[in-house]
Amino acid sequence: MQTIRTTCPYCGVGCGVLATPDGKGGLGIAGDPDHPANRGRLCVKGSALGETIGHGGRLLAPRIDGREAGWDEALDLVARRFTATIAEHGPDSVAFYVSGQLLTEDYYVANKLMKGFIGSANIDTNSRLCMASAVAGHRRAFGTDTVPGLYEDLELADTVVLVGSNLAWCHPVLYQRLAAAREARGTRVVVVDPRRTASCDIADLHLALAPGADAALFNLLLAEIARRGLAGGDAAAHLDGFDEALAAARETLPSATGLAHSQLRQFFDLWCGSDKVVTVWSQGVNQSDSGTDKVNAILNCHLASGRIGRPGMGPFSVTGQPNAMGGREVGGLANMLACHLEIENPAHREAVRGFWNAPRMAERPGLKAVDMFRAVEDGRIKALWIICTNPAATMPEADRVARAIAGCDFVAVSDIMARTDTTRLAHVLLPATGWGEKDGTVTNSERRISRQRRTLAPAGQARDDWRILAEVGCRMGWADAFGWTSPAQVFAEHAALSGVAGGLGSDFDISAHAGITAAEYDALEPFLWPQSAGRQGGRFFGDGRFHTPSGRARMVAVTPRPPQPVDADHPFRLNTGRVRDHWHTMTRTGLSPRLSRHLAEPFLELHPSDAARLDLTPASLAEVCGPHGRAVLRVLVTDRVAPGHPFAPMHWTGETAPSGRVDALVPGKVDPVSGQPALKSAAVAIRPFAARWFGFAVSAGAIRPDCDYWARATLPRGEQAELAGLEVPQDWTAHARALFGLPDEPLVLHDRTRGQVRLAFLRDGRLQAALFVAPGPVGLSRSHVAALLGEGGAEALAGRPGADRPDEGALVCACFGIGVNSIVQAIATRRLTSVEAVGQALRAGTNCGSCRPEIRALLEAGTACRAAAE
Repeated sequence: MQTIRTTCPYCGVGCGVLATPDGKGGLGIAGDPDHPANRGRLCVKGSALGETIGHGGRLLAPRIDGREAGWDEALDLVARRFTATIAEHGPDSVAFYVSGQLLTEDYYVANKLMKGFIGSANIDTNSRLCMASAVAGHRRAFGTDTVPGLYEDLELADTVVLVGSNLAWCHPVLYQRLAAAREARGTRVVVVDPRRTASCDIADLHLALAPGADAALFNLLLAEIARRGLAGGDAAAHLDGFDEALAAARETLPSATGLAHSQLRQFFDLWCGSDKVVTVWSQGVNQSDSGTDKVNAILNCHLASGRIGRPGMGPFSVTGQPNAMGGREVGGLANMLACHLEIENPAHREAVRGFWNAPRMAERPGLKAVDMFRAVEDGRIKALWIICTNPAATMPEADRVARAIAGCDFVAVSDIMARTDTTRLAHVLLPATGWGEKDGTVTNSERRISRQRRTLAPAGQARDDWRILAEVGCRMGWADAFGWTSPAQVFAEHAALSGVAGGLGSDFDISAHAGITAAEYDALEPFLWPQSAGRQGGRFFGDGRFHTPSGRARMVAVTPRPPQPVDADHPFRLNTGRVRDHWHTMTRTGLSPRLSRHLAEPFLELHPSDAARLDLTPASLAEVCGPHGRAVLRVLVTDRVAPGHPFAPMHWTGETAPSGRVDALVPGKVDPVSGQPALKSAAVAIRPFAARWFGFAVSAGAIRPDCDYWARATLPRGEQAELAGLEVPQDWTAHARALFGLPDEPLVLHDRTRGQVRLAFLRDGRLQAALFVAPGPVGLSRSHVAALLGEGGAEALAGRPGADRPDEGALVCACFGIGVNSIVQAIATRRLTSVEAVGQALRAGTNCGSCRPEIRALLEAGTACRAAAE
């Protein structure tokens, strides 16, 4: 079969992928050695893409009020309801909520339809939740939302600072490139993060600053830059606001950072002593109610010292989603126009209106995400179209958002999955194509535009998002403006509009591709923008010219603001984020058994002192409560977090762990400039979850939990679930039959002394399902029991392998399926002393490298044990 070059659908690194259809509906996956972003590297999520393309759970046909419908009926209904709502209540009574996982062509059509034809700017994106503060900071400083540098700057720098960015888990291929540069040329790495993350594995310095103190740290750095005489010079000729920014910086107290003087001095020496410095930031900076100020505090340091726009230096915002950057390019945010033009600027509006021949152009910014759902709640928005995202699970105050959607007059949802927290609330469901079925472009964090190419036929009746939107536009009366027949035509129009924008001074100009043909689009190679008659790729601002009216960069005076205080009722400050092997709400990664093995349920990282005070032990369950919601999470006791500052991941939903929906705890507090929510700072209370029983279940079929706590994950031959309940069922056999949907008579072991029950359902002597129950967290070999599905028999009730059968234990290396027991045994028996030696012996850690910090921790524990024994 022909191998197809495409692009990974996960993080903003934008890795090239070689996808080879196997002729049976599957795909072989490899990294593209010719793609500039990854040069053949893939992280474990990208490597597992072939495991995530099945049709299980897919939305395969349109549905209206729960019944299957034809496309014409569904599209007519959407067009009719939006048209009627606009006619009765005005254009601002409708809204689109879209996604950084859309392709640029999808995004472009949605933006054109809403802003140029409906006439409202009420289109916002889930990218508002991850990088809006970076956009706002860029626009304040540079005049445009411009990322100045390139990925290669990480490899050319003398010092790289990671601020609020766990690059090892969230952008693994960039982490690999940085780690390789450190090994090859001694690049120094600083990690600034209150939490000790996997990225600290390569850090020369870890600054565990006080949560929210990023602006204070960079204000102090700015003052130090000036004190050492590194500010001004040639850079001063290209700056406005230097004196004001420096004056504010000099007012900042070192104590605000929570760092020792020696740590600050070491950081200042590294930063100021390096000519080539790259400062990388991500959600730890952006997801704050003062995120824009934090961004500008970082930009101030690079602008003042002139460390911007040249090889190996500059501020670098890395995006969380595969096409967050593409969404910014087409104006997918409520406060932007297409091609980085300004919606508040009359000349910009008129230029776009004229290009589109739009009947009623939006004249002011629309509602940003949090405000949009508040408007849905209070009835100002009466028709809502949600595309490629799941706000009922991912928005702050998620329960409130779910109630708002449920109460909206009309809700359409375009998605690939039939059942999500959001699709359950829709009047109309529209089946969309997913990765492998879509055809278009994406832009990564370094401004590189790449093609995603179709490798598989669409599932069922699924259609591309751009086509669905265009067909609704046609039905609303604008057939001439939405009559494209291919994504190549959409891209060509987008490129032509960028030429208009370039003529108005916009940084975004890819007009060299305005005349692209279908064949050229099909063969399009990855390229950096801008691409126009006047400029071809490269870095921005090295020439000292910016996109402000004066042509000078603007430094911003920043007064650091501490996070909102906790109180006696909610004394803990909850941080949220990602895990290594899962992506967003696990729509794709949750289908991969391999990716589900590393961390299979929602958890709460809790400092040992907090755990002891709360009477919470490892693997117990904690109830976490805030003013807006609650969650029940598995306790992971660790000193990676500071006392009073627990951490929980955000991936689980009502489909995988209803009580693990962490965004239900997060308040809707937003940055006043960017509108980005403070997703990393929720005041909560924590107490033990008073479960009277705990369970672990495996099944070759679907598991149907009906208890107070459950978390479900995919296995190679079925499913597993962690369970717990506040009341003990009277009949465990009946409970297990309902859990597994099996009428059979199980084998039962009941240890009444220990309060343990074990049940196994066999068919023809082979294990179909098993349930293990105990009064506390269930201790057994989960990987062993899972491996017996469809093969083993009554021996499954033992819960552990015999002496002749190795037990891998908890997964460490997902790339090669290497468990903790195998690594520990190899370290002990072969006396391995380095991560490289473990890799040579077992291959663990030799592919994506994300597990290397865990391997290093096992090596350190093994060394300590040997020292104690000797």
